[in-house]
Amino acid sequence: MKQRKFTFLIILVLVIASIFVILTKKTKLGLDLVGGSRIVLEAQKQENFKEITNDMMNRLKIAIEKRVNAFGVAETIVQRVGKNRLLVEIPNISAPEKAKEFLGKTAKLEFKEQKKGFRGDDVWVSTGLSGKDLKKATVGTDTATQWVVLIEFNAVGTKKFADLTKRLVGKPMAIFFDEELISDPVIREPILGGSAQISGGSGGFKVSEAKEMVDLLNAGALPVPAKIIEENSVGPTLGFDSIQKSKMAGMIGITLVMIFMIAYYRIPGFIANIALFIYGLIIFALFKLIPVTLTLAGIAGFILSIGMAVDANILIFERTKEELRAGRTLFTAINAGFDRAFTSIFDSNMTTIISCVILYLLGTSIVKGFALTLAIGVVVSMFTAITVTKNFMHLMFGTGQLKHPEWFGLKKEQIAKGYAAKDTIPRKAKLGVLD
Repeated sequence: MKQRKFTFLIILVLVIASIFVILTKKTKLGLDLVGGSRIVLEAQKQENFKEITNDMMNRLKIAIEKRVNAFGVAETIVQRVGKNRLLVEIPNISAPEKAKEFLGKTAKLEFKEQKKGFRGDDVWVSTGLSGKDLKKATVGTDTATQWVVLIEFNAVGTKKFADLTKRLVGKPMAIFFDEELISDPVIREPILGGSAQISGGSGGFKVSEAKEMVDLLNAGALPVPAKIIEENSVGPTLGFDSIQKSKMAGMIGITLVMIFMIAYYRIPGFIANIALFIYGLIIFALFKLIPVTLTLAGIAGFILSIGMAVDANILIFERTKEELRAGRTLFTAINAGFDRAFTSIFDSNMTTIISCVILYLLGTSIVKGFALTLAIGVVVSMFTAITVTKNFMHLMFGTGQLKHPEWFGLKKEQIAKGYAAKDTIPRKAKLGVLD
């Protein structure tokens, strides 16, 4: 009895903690629910390298993540897909076209000097100073109306820039961004402090242009050019509609299941519904704590796990009814029902979890969401179907005989034979004495 009370207290603490998490933590919603852009980038081979390596893709992923973070949008996803592709999901983005342009730019910053070419014409040559030598970039102003990009070099870049400006005093130094000439100021004196500014030429930068260049420079140049090969957008209206339909489908499904459990299993069915409610609280709290990004596929996995949780209770209750028909006491029948159903429940749930692991390891982001929510749901459903339901059954029915068979959806004559057969056993046989 003490153990059952202790288990009940643990369940109560879990319920209170789950409610607290649900009320205080924000739910992460996927792209298909809140709207946004899903972009697939493919790394492009160049003349100087014929093969896209694993290291290149990892560095490309880091660079793209920095660029995505520059949008200031939460819940973004950047993940590798196959050998040379990245999947980028940006929810709640207001300008998907700008995002595409921003992510696709190589952001290659170069400082060049002017030299004579083979034909005697002036050409711009690479000086060895590039965006790799930057420490940070910020937006600033040169005059009251002129926006500029202020750059600060790291230790190596500071020395390179100092040597370069010493050599180019009285000569122009060109600044190229993505192979485009941005400005070509004449160096008046050596610059030794490791900082400089980039102006937008005669017209100057617009503030948006300056900010975009700063974001790109701080995110770093792409280690390999990347081309957008697939892009689709989901509007917030469609996402809201999906949420409403998912809520409606879930409510209808759960209501029908609860009605069936009470109609067919009576009091145990009512207890199963309480356990199902507790299951919902725990699983939703876990989704917020992990956190799990909920998508339509993820919600489908969650709803499917609810059905599996109820399925476990059905196996338990049917086993318990069989024990009652055999003439067991109520306490013994409940324990036997749970013990004998456990193997079937464990086996079926383990096969589901194994399938979820395979789907999560090999599937796309949408499939991963389904697999993760289903796996978490199955694990929690085993706890609620076995521990919570069993504890509540014992607390409600105690250890006595079943005086009201209808509480279990049984008729008196269905269990009378079992009790009668038990009562007709000779007293000596009951005591273990043979005639």
